[in-house]
Amino acid sequence: MRACVIAATSVLLVGAATTASAQTASHFDDGSFEYPRAAANSFTTLTAGQTIGPWRVTAGSVDLIGAGFWQAAEGDQSVDLNGGNSGAVAQTFTTVPGASYTVTYALAGNPAGAPALKTGSALIDGQNFQDFSFNTTGKTLTNMGYVGRQFTFQATGSTTTVAFVSTTPNSAYGPVVDDVRIQHCTPCPPCGNS
Repeated sequence: MRACVIAATSVLLVGAATTASAQTASHFDDGSFEYPRAAANSFTTLTAGQTIGPWRVTAGSVDLIGAGFWQAAEGDQSVDLNGGNSGAVAQTFTTVPGASYTVTYALAGNPAGAPALKTGSALIDGQNFQDFSFNTTGKTLTNMGYVGRQFTFQATGSTTTVAFVSTTPNSAYGPVVDDVRIQHCTPCPPCGNS
């Protein structure tokens, strides 16, 4: 089961477990990258190993975009998956083995520089579940043009890691992710590509 469609309107995850690194995993949190706060009308570049609340930067670098710098899809902040280069963010959270979960997120791209076509992937436990692309032609900092994306996965363990990875090379202007939501899906909707 790789791509099923459902509208996610709430976040519901249950259980408790520990990750392999001995950090305690909990429910999915802060899908809008609201904490810590970046400086208003600015951004903070973070590199692999640093964290954005419950998210960790797992590769390259990303920019945490502060309130007022550009239009957010939800709340005040968002993440450009290219800081100085292609980067990735990930969060590990508790799941029920065998249960289905739907991930929704808002996608845009940094319109301030080339290339116009920003690309990346959404991963579950390191497996590519959805490639994405966003063309910034005609978009501005005040009209980012966010689009909704979604996919469904079946949990294989008591914890799951969701990640968003840029595949936009050689650029500080990458795909932008915001308003990530994860919903326990019962029953799972009919399968289809999203």
